[in-house]
Amino acid sequence: MSVTRRTMLARTAVGSAALAAVPGLSGVFAASAQAAPGEYEIGAGLSDITGPAAECGMMGYSQQEQTTAGIHLRPRARAFIIGAGGRRIVYVVADNGMIFQSVHRGVMLELANRFGDLYTEQNVLLTSTHSHATCGGSAHDYAYNLSILGFQQQVYDAEVQGIVEAIAAAHADLGPGSLSLGRAQLHDASVNRSRIAFDRNPEADKQHFPNAIDPAVTVLSLRKGGREVGAITWFATHNTSMTNENRLISSDNKGYASFSFEHTEHGVRYLDGRADFIAAFAQTNSGDMSPNLNLRPGSGPTDNEFDNTRILGDRQYRAAKSALSSADSISGPVDAMLCYIDLADIAVDGRFTPDGRPRRTSPAAAGVSLIAGSVEDGPGLPGGPVPEGVTNPLLSALGDPNAPAPAWLADAQAPKAIAAPLGLLPPVPWVPNVLPIQLVRIGELYLAAAGGEFTVVSGLRVRQAVAAALGVDIEQVLMQGYANAYHEYVTTPQEYDAQQYEGASTLYGRYTLCAYQQEFTRLATAFAARQQIARGPAPRDVSALQPNFVPAPGPDATPLGRNFGDVQVQPAPTCAPGTRAEVEFVSAHPKHNPRRGGTFLEVQRRTGSGRWERVANEGEWAVRFHWSSPGPGISVARFTWDIPSDVGRGRYRFQHFADRLGTDGSLTPIVGTSDEFDIA
Repeated sequence: MSVTRRTMLARTAVGSAALAAVPGLSGVFAASAQAAPGEYEIGAGLSDITGPAAECGMMGYSQQEQTTAGIHLRPRARAFIIGAGGRRIVYVVADNGMIFQSVHRGVMLELANRFGDLYTEQNVLLTSTHSHATCGGSAHDYAYNLSILGFQQQVYDAEVQGIVEAIAAAHADLGPGSLSLGRAQLHDASVNRSRIAFDRNPEADKQHFPNAIDPAVTVLSLRKGGREVGAITWFATHNTSMTNENRLISSDNKGYASFSFEHTEHGVRYLDGRADFIAAFAQTNSGDMSPNLNLRPGSGPTDNEFDNTRILGDRQYRAAKSALSSADSISGPVDAMLCYIDLADIAVDGRFTPDGRPRRTSPAAAGVSLIAGSVEDGPGLPGGPVPEGVTNPLLSALGDPNAPAPAWLADAQAPKAIAAPLGLLPPVPWVPNVLPIQLVRIGELYLAAAGGEFTVVSGLRVRQAVAAALGVDIEQVLMQGYANAYHEYVTTPQEYDAQQYEGASTLYGRYTLCAYQQEFTRLATAFAARQQIARGPAPRDVSALQPNFVPAPGPDATPLGRNFGDVQVQPAPTCAPGTRAEVEFVSAHPKHNPRRGGTFLEVQRRTGSGRWERVANEGEWAVRFHWSSPGPGISVARFTWDIPSDVGRGRYRFQHFADRLGTDGSLTPIVGTSDEFDIA
């Protein structure tokens, strides 16, 4: 696909007023402050990436029956642009399951259309919080679309467009600023879910993590005009407080941490088109780090997944605040470098292997324990990716993934017991093999970015390799997992031998980490010397080979005797602070208009002048949207509002928005309004 390059946009600072001139920024806004002298050029932006809130397979747990049925806490993309000395980097944190290579490619193409060669794969780093409660189907890799039943264009569009809009908002917000870096430790927001494997590592590695967790909290503060306009917090814990029984779209514990920082502390209202502060909570090497502190899904610190999400998010938010309280100003250039490697076929020098002998990676293969799943965060499915008695048309169309692996692959992957030779399956390998690695420098901080879920010790070894090549302290290097692509786990060779879930999910064999250490050393050496490095092999584009077996919803219908927008359950006439109000509307299928950047519900309060003003909306923590379908074509939208204890007394109502599909294919807006009720 060719891209027509436009004239590069001016690289001077652009005020927030320019935001309105950037096309496609509905529901998008930038953190803004009056410009003040500073060493860096800084911009921050945010956008909604919520996919369809009904009948879309969810990403992460590979449960075919886990489809969306409402919204808990809307996922968003947060973008930061930092420039110095004529160079810029773009850093994005998306509240989704993974950054798939398809999404990375789509974002790069759109950025080229908008900005020419200003923002490219070299200086743009896309990362994911790894929430398991968001929509799936944005991948072009069959293995990751099996439980979703194929590629979902709506989900792909929401992620690509949302990420690009956040970057465009950050670009429009660019202005002089400064950076500071703070560090803290957090010991009660993660637990090692694979201790058996961790304990196989050498003592020298384990001494870095006395409690088998990585407690490091690193926070980058962005300031403009004398005040803080954003923060990026890195901490290693899985974003899996919401279990595989949940069907509400949610950005999970890291999303709650962002919500606390932005909405609760700084008063950000996501529908107002403007934010004064943007906070991202990013991953690092969290491959074996679970938030389920009792090592059972949804258990620890409580047995309620919503409470756990809030508590674990709050702990990360408070740790970020602690790190910021002692943050120091940083200086230095910004820079970035990226190349591609064929992870299925890398000759690894003996300098990077445990026994000092040359080794090779191999085509991807899934182990038996991968199919079983992680019992601490979410068990897999008995018998493979489809439960007994459930048909999977995508699987039927592609072929049998349980075909025996050839002997040479079994030898190359030993001691893994192969469940599916993913790299050898037709019509193309079901997972990517050509993958990006990237180094990003932000002053005194370096990010080693790759598309895997690195365990804490494998992340440590990559950090050590990069720090040695750059000649810096290891504390200055973070392992940025879940970046630019996705290929499951990376364990140490010792952890791999245990063949726990993480080892079975290390697709390219026992020496995957060794290959990463070698290739990051090569990249960091060139980076330090400012030498050009070959881009490497090109990742394949299989966008034209994407089946989808999820039928689109047809025209909407209503229950007998009801009209669209009717209220089936009215709120109580009087409600007290600290209680829950509930309302239920006759609605339409959310796929007809996912309302990305908007809302399905407003909680409104009547002002003294008689006007109705929005005080809360779906997508915020206190409001939940539950969708159901009691009959063919019928949609019911139920909303609950946990009334804050400090809410203003007065007269309230609920107002619901949707779009119904007619038999002629036309969309018609629906507005439903509840009875008024008092909070007293």
